Amino acid sequence: MADYQTAIDLKLDWKRLKEEGDKGAEERIVEHFLYLVDKAVRQIAPSLPTTVRKEDLRSFGLMGLLDAVRKFDPDRNLQFVTYASWRIRGAILDGLRENDFLPRSLREKAKRVEEAYAVLEQEKLSSVTDEDVANYLGITTQELNHILQESSTHFYSIDESFIDEESTDKARSLNLIDEQTETPEERVARVELRRVLTEAIETLPEKERLVLSLFYFEELSFTEVAQVLSLSPSRISQLHSKAMIRLRTALGKMKGYLR
Repeated sequence: MADYQTAIDLKLDWKRLKEEGDKGAEERIVEHFLYLVDKAVRQIAPSLPTTVRKEDLRSFGLMGLLDAVRKFDPDRNLQFVTYASWRIRGAILDGLRENDFLPRSLREKAKRVEEAYAVLEQEKLSSVTDEDVANYLGITTQELNHILQESSTHFYSIDESFIDEESTDKARSLNLIDEQTETPEERVARVELRRVLTEAIETLPEKERLVLSLFYFEELSFTEVAQVLSLSPSRISQLHSKAMIRLRTALGKMKGYLR
């Protein structure tokens, strides 16, 4: 890690980078914040299939960090650590989707599971059980949980439910960071998105809410969440996948606001 003796030293490098395009300053800033990439990889890796290498995740995350450094405006009232953490996470998720680590047969099963949750919860207007979904698909609950665990990369992000490919950065800024000055339409979308997301989280079963809270807000890894809840990491992965499916179903109603 680049060793900045004081916050002023870091601020000076930000100034050199933004005003002069100083590549040396950029390298030092990236090196200083590399720990954010390692932190994201430690958090995300345990939830993914063993076929996904940590080296790939770190490579994706590093690209996210570099992008964050180049786009960040130190003169604005934003914390870089928060901004970069979401950029890094987003880059890792984008990398996972683009490289498609899942076999085609498993991805098709994952899509059928997601469709089953959407259909059943629309019919019942409430959260459905594993048994409901398994019966709808004609499989056992063990088979359902195996699909949820093995295809966790498919369910990892909620972005795909309400964002088209051309608006990924826009939506990420609406959901997480005010990267640029919002238009009135974007502010309406952000407020409505937050409302729908809050309501959707409140309807989740208790264990799924706990998993999301510990993972995203307390920033624990899946292994650490498993220890807190006295469950196996694989069970935490399953609960996370189900929570993501339910949230993506709810947020699918938001498409019109982000177009």
